[in-house]
Amino acid sequence: MLAQKSKYALRALLVLAKEYGQGPVLISDIAHREALPQKFLELILLELRNHGILGSKKGKGGGYFLARRPELVHLGEVLRVLEGPLAPLPCVSKTAYVRCAECRDERTCGIRMVMKDVRDATARILDQTSLADILKRVELAVEGKEALNYAI
Repeated sequence: MLAQKSKYALRALLVLAKEYGQGPVLISDIAHREALPQKFLELILLELRNHGILGSKKGKGGGYFLARRPELVHLGEVLRVLEGPLAPLPCVSKTAYVRCAECRDERTCGIRMVMKDVRDATARILDQTSLADILKRVELAVEGKEALNYAI
């Protein structure tokens, strides 16, 4: 389940994706447009900037902007920055593996096998979905042409 922090981050990133190439956007404008708490948003955007997803400009005409084109910012990267590994169990994590204390044999653990499939499917979808993809899906939905269709 996504934390509130990640949901706010994704909403803010979509604002910045819509505004890409038009200059920095003030935190107050993002917070107002998306009805997000500004102080919390400041911390989130700073974290995304520190990980190279966002850039910022100080002073008059300043604010935040995407450091890369929306096509190059993928949800998997953002969620790993904010939430950590995508794996539902530490024993199937690629980046933060920890053996489950109660596991007798990882090789034959049915729960681990299924959770690895969940991790792989989740990562595949999130790593292939960019901010530009989401904006396009929203546009199609507004036009009445989009339906959810993810096959796992």
